[in-house]
Amino acid sequence: MDLASIIGLILGIFFFVASIILNGGVSSLSNFGDPASAMIVIGGCMASVLITFPMGKFMNGLKGATLVFKDIKNNEGKMIKDIIQLSNIARKEGLLALEEAANNVNDAFLKKGILLIVDGTDPELVRNILETEIIYIEERHGSVQAFWAKIGELGPAWGMIGTLIGLINMLRAVGGDSSAIGPSMAVALITTLYGSLLANFIAIPFASKLKIRSTEEMMVKEVMVEGLLSIQAGENPRVIEEKLKAFLSPKMQSQMDSEESMEAGE
Repeated sequence: MDLASIIGLILGIFFFVASIILNGGVSSLSNFGDPASAMIVIGGCMASVLITFPMGKFMNGLKGATLVFKDIKNNEGKMIKDIIQLSNIARKEGLLALEEAANNVNDAFLKKGILLIVDGTDPELVRNILETEIIYIEERHGSVQAFWAKIGELGPAWGMIGTLIGLINMLRAVGGDSSAIGPSMAVALITTLYGSLLANFIAIPFASKLKIRSTEEMMVKEVMVEGLLSIQAGENPRVIEEKLKAFLSPKMQSQMDSEESMEAGE
């Protein structure tokens, strides 16, 4: 589980509930529950999103929520080390020796790239094949991000629609029991609150987290592409390492250098 997402969710709920209790006491919590308001905000958003996206992308968007809480490690440093190991094998035993090494590779994208260079595929074609796959992966990720971004866009709008419904009912009651106006107004405003919470606490953060995850994954794949093409070109493993380190932050570069120094000392 992704610790940051879990902590953020818990803190958000805690501060929201605590602010209500501090303002009006524990008994005031019941003032913020209204099934009709929740129904129009959630149901309305789902209806609009269903109209916007095909069913397949709608279902993928819902499933994408699990990725927000999944602990996904895209370790560029480890990937560079793996590629350097492959380059050493290719340099000592030839490119054909990588076919056996590919059997121990878990990443399907990297494995495909290895087999392409083992088969003697033209380097430009290897790049085109792998980068085309990266483009389509980004598009698939983008549709999931767009799903949650759309909910973030629609949540406040449906909250306002619910508020307008409540205001219409409230105004129709004017002239009758005036004591009902206050509670009716409160219920009307709850839908705006629900819409804002759905957008700013759930949907927009989900879309942003998924975008960050996608960017990290694409960077690792770009490292793979450059590394594989360098291996195919017969470049020195040390040169390949320095080239791939350009993808890393200065902190990660220093960390890799420290690990290499420790390994050399052993």
